[in-house]
Amino acid sequence: MSEPFDYDAELRRHNTLFRAAARVGPHDRVLDIGCGTGQTTREAARAAAGGSALGVDVSAPMLERARRLTDAEGLTNVGYQQADAQHHDFPPASFDLGISRFGTMFFADPVAAFSNIGRALRPTARLVLLLWQERERNEWATEIRRSVSDAPVASHGPDPFSLADPTVVEGVLTAAGFTDIGFTDVHEPVYYGPDAATAFDAVLNLWEVDDLLGGLDTAAAEQARARLRAVLDAHSTEDGVYFDSRAWIVTAVRRH
Repeated sequence: MSEPFDYDAELRRHNTLFRAAARVGPHDRVLDIGCGTGQTTREAARAAAGGSALGVDVSAPMLERARRLTDAEGLTNVGYQQADAQHHDFPPASFDLGISRFGTMFFADPVAAFSNIGRALRPTARLVLLLWQERERNEWATEIRRSVSDAPVASHGPDPFSLADPTVVEGVLTAAGFTDIGFTDVHEPVYYGPDAATAFDAVLNLWEVDDLLGGLDTAAAEQARARLRAVLDAHSTEDGVYFDSRAWIVTAVRRH
């Protein structure tokens, strides 16, 4: 059985920049939206030693792992809640900082979602997001998918690139009650493993790749796997398997 994909390892370079941009204060109360297995929540909690961090996600299995990791690290100022941040009834004006590392692109109604998040933040609280830029600027998305299927990308609602356009993001956040909106270009590679064989096993676990391969007959699926392995071989370096990527760090301030 292949190993689960290590999303935190994939984003380790992005995470360093995101953590610096978040500038969590020692007494901050932090809301982490789409926290997944809680790496960013735990980092916020360590920085906010006199405050707290709450991680919110819709995935029960991810939150279960987040709680186990938090217990193992001995952190006591961390909480997790299974909830959809678009609709959840957060206590109003309870957080000094809202953060999200690639956790806000799938909202059905982004204005409603960020308005709800904004109500959970105190006036003048900061919001710091990490968002993917356009699919075409992300080699990890285009090359891996193209190796498995040449079918056009089907749009069935929000996807990882739904907030790629700064004009769209600025409009959404402004409508949701935020101001002082800024964008910082992040041009760092994503990491897929120490070697092509490990990366191959990990990538096969990605939902899109699994779905695409599942729709092929046996011969076509084997050919697709061979193409995928060749792409991973081509991106293998002495330090691991890397693909180019582009993202935005977005900062904003909750209006009074």
